Amino acid sequence: MFGLKPLELGIIVLILLLLFGASKLPKLARSLGSSAREFRKGVEEGKAEEAAAMDADAEVAEDT
Repeated sequence: MFGLKPLELGIIVLILLLLFGASKLPKLARSLGSSAREFRKGVEEGKAEEAAAMDADAEVAEDT
């Protein structure tokens, strides 16, 4: 995962615990997950809109 070793991940988690505290980490993780989900949803919607526009352009080109 991103070329990180278990020791490096442990150090990162420890630093996060020190910075945010154990009570805020679950909320932070949920927030990150929600943001990633919304970003992915937006990208998929953009791809769908682009595909629909390409199909519409192809139909117009066929009609001429």
